[in-house]
Amino acid sequence: MPRERLGSRLGFILLSAGCAIGVGNVWKFPWMVGQYGGGAFVVCYVLFLLILGLPIMTMEFAIGRASQKSPVRAYQALEKPGSKWHIHGYLAMIGNYLLMMFYTTVCGWMLYYFYLTVSGRFVGATSEQVQAAFPEMLGKPVVMAVCMVAVVIVGFMINSFGLQGGLERVTKVMMIILLAIMVILAINSIMTEGSGEGLRFYLIPDLGRMQECGIANVIVAAMNQAFFTLSLGIGAMAIFGSYIGKGRALLGEAVNVAILDTFVAFTAGLIIFPACFAFGVAPDSGPNLIFVTLPNIFNHMALGRLWGSLFFVFMAFAAFSTVLAVFENIMSCCMDLTGWSRKKTAAINIVLMILLSLPCVLGFNVWSGFQPFGAGSNVLDLEDFLVSNIWLPLGSLVYLLFCTSRCGWGWKNFKEEANEGGGLKVKDNIRFYVSYILPIIVLIIFALGIKDKFF
Repeated sequence: MPRERLGSRLGFILLSAGCAIGVGNVWKFPWMVGQYGGGAFVVCYVLFLLILGLPIMTMEFAIGRASQKSPVRAYQALEKPGSKWHIHGYLAMIGNYLLMMFYTTVCGWMLYYFYLTVSGRFVGATSEQVQAAFPEMLGKPVVMAVCMVAVVIVGFMINSFGLQGGLERVTKVMMIILLAIMVILAINSIMTEGSGEGLRFYLIPDLGRMQECGIANVIVAAMNQAFFTLSLGIGAMAIFGSYIGKGRALLGEAVNVAILDTFVAFTAGLIIFPACFAFGVAPDSGPNLIFVTLPNIFNHMALGRLWGSLFFVFMAFAAFSTVLAVFENIMSCCMDLTGWSRKKTAAINIVLMILLSLPCVLGFNVWSGFQPFGAGSNVLDLEDFLVSNIWLPLGSLVYLLFCTSRCGWGWKNFKEEANEGGGLKVKDNIRFYVSYILPIIVLIIFALGIKDKFF
């Protein structure tokens, strides 16, 4: 059976960016900027995106395109006989399932908040009532389960219609709408009276604020955010490499994806910080920023219900674009392993994914007694820790070593594949950096993630 192909280069860029663009950009990035001092964090983030994200993304694309397989089978097509690199293929597949075990629930939250906003639930509500809405939702397992099930069923159904007819067609439309909504919201926020201070906080690096937060803390947080925003290490990018032709060099394509990813994160900040300062809200209110702070802000805005509804549509689209991309990865791995049709793979995975996602839903209510990291922690914290702190950094390390070491695929083969086609090329002068320095940086990120959680 011939490998499916994406219909256009735009489809490839939007799909890859859609996978990278998600909750990390539109939820985590703004509150981390708020907590780590504003503009200085943004500068560090962009720098680390360039030196950490681009090389590893290019490697994932190259492995996918050279092998023409899903991540679970890619190593077998490229590794030397008798080597064991392919074990990571199975771990990458598990990582995709792990990510979706909590991501489907978070995507469901965005849908529920869109419903609350568009139905006028927050109109006239006090700040205490707005604050109570989030824990109230977490305490309703049936509501959260219904939202999660809707995400799973719609996601796999779209993918069951094929690569071009389902995933590419829907993602193109969704991403273009998402980008348009973001620009409209950002312009509205910037034009709000009193927004100037928020823009200065966000766009002008302030060394004094950076020192208050701890320079090392800001650098480490920016390094982590840059690394995790691109979903590297579980083959989420490799799969789209396997669906494209040889017309374009892969470093240039990685740059395009990173630019789009950064644009979305950056624009999310332009929406949030001017509004925060215009309405006297602390920008460092942490993870609650979008579920508690923003509904309060929309309440005080002219046409707040409209802007709030648009904001949560954008949030839902951002989260759902990642769901669709990772579901495609899961389906491709299953089809490579079993030979099943798309329809059968989708049907089986709908049931499997719902069952796997239920612990996260129940972890906030029925199973709230299970606190894996001590008081206040839950199932989502455990699943997020496994993906963000173990699977992504260690998976990225495997991709790095496979593409640079002689016992893997090797630098020569990687460079030939990455440079085929027109556009930006990988040069030999970065070989020492990606072979020896970048693996150490990835190991440091891994070690810091473990240290922060347990020590």
